[in-house]
Amino acid sequence: MAQVTEQQVLDALKTVQDPEQGRDIVSLGMVTGLSVQEGRVSFAIEVDPARGPKLEGLRQEAQKAVEALPGIAAVTAALTAHSARGASQPAAPQPAPRPLGGKPAAGSRTGGTAPHSHGHSHSHAPQQPAQAKPLVPGVRAIIAVASGKGGVGKSTTSVNLALALAAIGRKVGLLDADIYGPSLPRMMGITGKPTTTPDGKTLKPMENYGVKCMSMGFMVAEDTPMIWRGPMVMSALEQMLRDVEWGDLDVLVVDMPPGTGDAQLTMAQRVPLAGAVIVSTPQDIALLDARKGLNMFRKVDVPVLGVIENMSYFLCPHCGERSDIFSHGGARKEAERMGVDFLGEIPLDIAIRETSDGGKPIVVSQPSSPHAAVYRSIAEAVWAKLSGGAVRATPKISVE
Repeated sequence: MAQVTEQQVLDALKTVQDPEQGRDIVSLGMVTGLSVQEGRVSFAIEVDPARGPKLEGLRQEAQKAVEALPGIAAVTAALTAHSARGASQPAAPQPAPRPLGGKPAAGSRTGGTAPHSHGHSHSHAPQQPAQAKPLVPGVRAIIAVASGKGGVGKSTTSVNLALALAAIGRKVGLLDADIYGPSLPRMMGITGKPTTTPDGKTLKPMENYGVKCMSMGFMVAEDTPMIWRGPMVMSALEQMLRDVEWGDLDVLVVDMPPGTGDAQLTMAQRVPLAGAVIVSTPQDIALLDARKGLNMFRKVDVPVLGVIENMSYFLCPHCGERSDIFSHGGARKEAERMGVDFLGEIPLDIAIRETSDGGKPIVVSQPSSPHAAVYRSIAEAVWAKLSGGAVRATPKISVE
């Protein structure tokens, strides 16, 4: 079957008229961020903020117009409100659009102007009461693994923590919420694309090592950049969370993107998070950013389960000499200062890096190693908090 083209999508959208302006949404310049890749289509419809709440029907009409095209595998359409100054912001909250086949659309344009990003303060963002956050059926607890900055090994920690939770007998899922830099497929050694349930409405998660997984990386090629605005990212996140057949899980681990932006705020405000785990390296600059991440979760009433110090120290594999490359103990002191638990320290070790890059994380490839034992002890502490038990002291394990 021939692949749908960008022009075909635009022609379909030309049949959708703005009810107030009496012209189609394409000629009015309302369609932005169009992406077409292997039958998966995504786009945003820019509207005036005052009209946003009234135009969910327009969004649905546009989505259905594209779904009717031959060769369509998935469609994601999002409403984006824009002000007279041209600064974009999300329209009033709408239900997450459900793409055909339940698949979040993916990819990015290779030509034209890239959608611009938008910035605004989150310090006074309205908080949703906990009871307003819809639950994910069958999932007992959702935890976020977060960091205030990139490069601290958060994804490696997320993957090994999820596998460690599975190793201690829990039913575990892993959601890669980093839309712009998904790494879960490579780290979990998973290739291929997800399938849908028989009714075509829900996506089945991929699975390896007994952990169910979902990532935007399953939808696009590894070298494909995602050029999406905030509202499109938020819609994709909600779809990967709620339009996936997660089944019966004790814990869903969410690998958050670095920072404290739209994606993090969306997950914190609109998802019933049971808690957050903060990952940091020991040096002062990383701890400053980790503190921002910790405070963000506190402001939206998400419990912080504790802090992990990653790349805590380095042991030379040849001479055994220990080097505190990024200092040492900073995260423990920061946890004490902020009044949260310190969950453990993980060394900077080539085995952790090689096993993660090779799709065989150390918890499953070297389960008897001291590093795997550290991850399991952290998992036990996290699970004790989630299940209401006492958190036992996490042993300090070093390789001498």
